[in-house]
Amino acid sequence: MDEGARSAVRTETEVVLYDFGRSTTLSREQARILEMSFEAFARQWGSLLSAQTHGRSQVDVESVSMQTYDEYARSLPPATTLVVCALPGSDARAVIQFPASLATAWVVQMVGGRASEDAPERPLTHIEQALVRSLIADAIEHLVRSFDGVLPDGITISGIQHSSQFSQVAAANDPVIVAVLPIGVSGGTANASVMLPASVVLRSLAGGAGNAPETAPAGMIDRQVERTPVELSLRLAPRSIRPHEVLDLSVGDLITFPHTADRPLDLMVGDLPVATAAVGTSGARLACVVTATTPEPAQELP
Repeated sequence: MDEGARSAVRTETEVVLYDFGRSTTLSREQARILEMSFEAFARQWGSLLSAQTHGRSQVDVESVSMQTYDEYARSLPPATTLVVCALPGSDARAVIQFPASLATAWVVQMVGGRASEDAPERPLTHIEQALVRSLIADAIEHLVRSFDGVLPDGITISGIQHSSQFSQVAAANDPVIVAVLPIGVSGGTANASVMLPASVVLRSLAGGAGNAPETAPAGMIDRQVERTPVELSLRLAPRSIRPHEVLDLSVGDLITFPHTADRPLDLMVGDLPVATAAVGTSGARLACVVTATTPEPAQELP
């Protein structure tokens, strides 16, 4: 091999520095379990945000790594929103972090307003903190379920802080698990993150929690399916029309449906009717009252 080829090999080789001060690293199996757990949480958190903030949100997983708390804190913007969570039976703390402007936009949407793209980076008021607490409390439940035994039940919110520089949630050299979660909203993308204490997570993984076999038990699959959010819709009796009628539609056209005024609407999950319901109200919002449930189709015996 000539000198030019050797130089090219050295240039293309990626060198990773080993930190002798960091005694614990993630194994390949642990990293895989954590990535799968965070991906499950990201999907559920995106559905939750879309439902509760009345705006389309998509949460992805950019990276999952183990860092020191000091490295994590220095990676955050000086002004942000840090929801500090207490883990039962431990002094360790977890953090769910997102930009202050995103928190303000969520609050505006939750109360029926329209968030602006240039929402201010400011601390939340007491009323805004109460709304954000309720939003993140539901997210914590999804986080615990997504980790399936790795995290303990009963995680609570201990406070909301707004400065990454002065928030000392853990010792500077404590190892933490950090997931960077980009949240896609109508105005663009904002990076959020979840920080978990590595001592709690790795102890659970070492004890076998989360090391599920390749073929999961039927009961576990059933529980996961039962907890997955689904979209409900009310539907009139459908009507078939020709394509040219659709293309000729204009403002003010009257379209009749074969649905009598005294007939309840169909309550649908996807394309499957599950019940019938009448339209009503709940406060200032529309609601429906279930009038009858649709029996499950009889299964044919083999």
